[in-house]
Amino acid sequence: ARGITVDFAPVVDVTDAADDTVIGDRSFGADPATVTDYAGAYARGLRDAGLLPVLKHFPGHGNASGDSHAGAVTTPPIDALQANDLIPYQTLTTQGPVGVMVGHMQVPGLTGNEPASLSPAAYALLRSGGYGGPPFGGLVFTDDLSGMQAISDRFGPADAVLRSLQAGADVALWLTTSEVPAVLDGLERAVGAGELTMSSVDASVMRVVSSKPPSPRCGG
Repeated sequence: ARGITVDFAPVVDVTDAADDTVIGDRSFGADPATVTDYAGAYARGLRDAGLLPVLKHFPGHGNASGDSHAGAVTTPPIDALQANDLIPYQTLTTQGPVGVMVGHMQVPGLTGNEPASLSPAAYALLRSGGYGGPPFGGLVFTDDLSGMQAISDRFGPADAVLRSLQAGADVALWLTTSEVPAVLDGLERAVGAGELTMSSVDASVMRVVSSKPPSPRCGG
């Protein structure tokens, strides 16, 4: 009734960290199977309420070196994530419509010194099925690109948004509404210069449209 159709939940990060840490009590635990079961139930509840669940924070913030709100963080190497942090995604992407939020962690063996949210390799891992599940064709969001220091210490919002879309995000998220004109102007210039292709923009638009529930105002 309020027009809300997406919820950036559930958290599917796997961790045994203390409750007062960045993931902490947002996690369903340290066992990937338990996280999968509880997050799956959470996602089903959201879908039953007409909302698109968004799994986060791909490819796994639970065992990262710190808090990406406060600065750069590094995860265990990608092979360690495959054996633990990525397990919930392998099942939850098959159970019904979901989105995925990509976090700002640097992943050894995958992203180099780039945060995953700005790394083509991270999006390719998800889209290709390299994470161990089916190739993911749903909506992919970034984590906040303006209020988290893992990004803002290195890039302004306009630059970060462009880099995320170039890397493979469908929807770039940021908090600072004052930056909207600069972001849009930068994206328009990038499209005009061929730095952001219309084919990728169109593909993202179609994924956004496909994720929307039928609207009674449109007779759906």
